Parts: sequence; structure tokens; C-alpha cells
Amino acid sequence: MALYPYTLQPVALNLTEAEFLQAQYELFASASPSFGLSSFKSKEWIIMAVVVVLAIAGLIFVTGYSTIIFWLMLVGVVIYLLARTLGFRWYVKREFEKQIADQEMPDEMRQMKLGVQKHGLVMAMPSNQPEMMKNSQMRGMQMRAGATQQAVIPWTAIKSWDETDDYIFMMFEMKGQQGSQILPKRLQAQKFPIDTVRQHLQEVVPVKGLNPENLQPPA
Repeated sequence: MALYPYTLQPVALNLTEAEFLQAQYELFASASPSFGLSSFKSKEWIIMAVVVVLAIAGLIFVTGYSTIIFWLMLVGVVIYLLARTLGFRWYVKREFEKQIADQEMPDEMRQMKLGVQKHGLVMAMPSNQPEMMKNSQMRGMQMRAGATQQAVIPWTAIKSWDETDDYIFMMFEMKGQQGSQILPKRLQAQKFPIDTVRQHLQEVVPVKGLNPENLQPPA
């Protein structure tokens, strides 16, 4: 294995509610069909081009009230473009807001610190936060006592992962307990080795994409 940079000590996650929602939205949007111009298929472009050419030709060679149909053809193309881009973007955001309405950011993310080691992702938090350790994501982990309590998610425990422009997402399973973790890429500025994390994730799960169905049901 090549040498990768690791953390000397855990880095504060400092995830905010706004970032939590943004991360969820980016993941939701990335899993949804693309709604940009690049998402149009060649067949759609050809049909729209034919309609536009016929409409322009009709406006040039036809006069009188008959030109209304050609104007309607042009308007129809514009409406279709708007519906497939801005309209679909609005629909995706509305569906996301419906799904996220009852979700809240887990309390442990407010004070969690993360580190990266060769054997796994280190999670640390103040030892005076007993309620945090009752969280379902933490119950299957062996905690190390001290000023802070630490747990390690071995890279081999990662079942699936994905990333967007701003975040890395991972799902893991330890001792029958399922969990997930969000890594903001802004942590790179605090010398958190995002590239090392990605490298380890690619080694255990070469293909990106969150697959919660691959996790075993909790015992």
C-alpha cells in the first residue's frame, strides 16, 4: 500500500444544521435523474430542432392567422425546455423537502471529531456526553475511555459510499449495528486527508453508490 497522509489527532467536524441539510440535498439530487441541458437525449434534440425549423419556415412562407400554429410550436419547445430543466429542478427540491421534513441532525455530530488512520476512521467525542453513546450508530463500537471517548470504524466495515462536490457519504456495519457518516470536504483545509479517505474507500468498495440494502438487518 502506498503511503498516504493521516491525521495526528482528530479534527473537529463542526457540522451545522445548514450543512446537514445541504449534504442530504446534494445526495438526493445526485441520485435523481439529471435535470440540466446535458440530460437531453439526442432524439429529443432532433425532434426539437425539426419543430423549430418547421416553425421558422412556416413563419417565413405563411402569412395571416395561419402563422399562429407556428408560434405555438416555438412556444411549445420553450415550455418543454423549461419544464425539463427548471421545472424538474423545482420538483426534485420539493420531493427532497417532503422527505427531510421529519429528519434532524444527530446530536453527536455537533461535538464529534474525526481522524484518519490506516486501520479506519476515528470518531472522538467528549466523554461527558453519555446520551450520545446511546445513539444506534454508536452501540456496536468499542469505546476507548479518557478525556474523550473514541471509536474506530474499520475500513473493512464500510459497505457503500458516495460523494458529491462538497461531501463524502459512507454507510457501515459493525457487530450488527448499522450507521452512516458525512464528511464535509471543507475539512481538507484543516489538514484532514480527504484523498486518503477516498483511497481507502475505493480499496474496500471500488464502485461508488450508497446501497443500504446491502446492510444486514439489525439483530
